[in-house]
Amino acid sequence: MVYWETARAKPGDQPEVMREFAQIWRDAEKIVYSRTLQAVSSARTRIEREFDPDAIRRLKESLGTDITIGGPELAGQALSAGLIDECHLLLNPIVLGGGKRALPDNLRMRLELLGERRFRSGVVHLHYRVIV
Repeated sequence: MVYWETARAKPGDQPEVMREFAQIWRDAEKIVYSRTLQAVSSARTRIEREFDPDAIRRLKESLGTDITIGGPELAGQALSAGLIDECHLLLNPIVLGGGKRALPDNLRMRLELLGERRFRSGVVHLHYRVIV
């Protein structure tokens, strides 16, 4: 994701949505969870070695803004810990087999569909609210 650190193209070089996301990325405080990474390569970023649901819960309560969690293992841990209010799933029309699972074992939750968007590429974006 470090690409977004330098994605400062002139207007017209990239769609507005990409320039807007790049700015949001540069402004955001970021936490990278890694047991092996020794140093960060982007600004406003820190490394944490272990996922701590209570620390994220406190962060969520104190910020008052949205928090984005990415990556299947980390998102699965956050889902299991009850930290997720909404899910954005992007389904791609390609089957590769294997790889990391998107959801953890023994997770059961109800979701309410808030929206969907189909892209020309065949990708489908599904937006859900977690029902508690």
